[in-house]
Amino acid sequence: MIRVASTAVRPDHGAMRDIDDLFAALARSEFRSRFRLGPKEAAYLQEKTLPVILDHCRRFIVERLAPAEPRSDGKQTPMRGHPVFIAQHATATCCRKCLQKWHFIPRGRPMSQEEVRYVTDVIERWLAVG
Repeated sequence: MIRVASTAVRPDHGAMRDIDDLFAALARSEFRSRFRLGPKEAAYLQEKTLPVILDHCRRFIVERLAPAEPRSDGKQTPMRGHPVFIAQHATATCCRKCLQKWHFIPRGRPMSQEEVRYVTDVIERWLAVG
């Protein structure tokens, strides 16, 4: 079982990035804005429904991102195969380096429950709009 810290701490402000600000910045990124669900991922999302996909999302985040030093960090998120994987690349929630750069979630310590919720909310918004 992976332990998740209980509080979010941003060294300079103590908060994660505002989601509206994040999505405005993502829209300006040529790399991030090119991601779209493929036909297979879109069909999977429709078949399984958003609540089920978000359950998968939470599990992926806790297992692959939440540890202080995730296994294969920077390479742990495939580029296709599941709607959450596409959303993670589109929203820069694919690795701890991107989480630090784009979301102000520091590397080197476990993610808090609040941070896991925040990342899930970011991915949910992208899936609902995208």
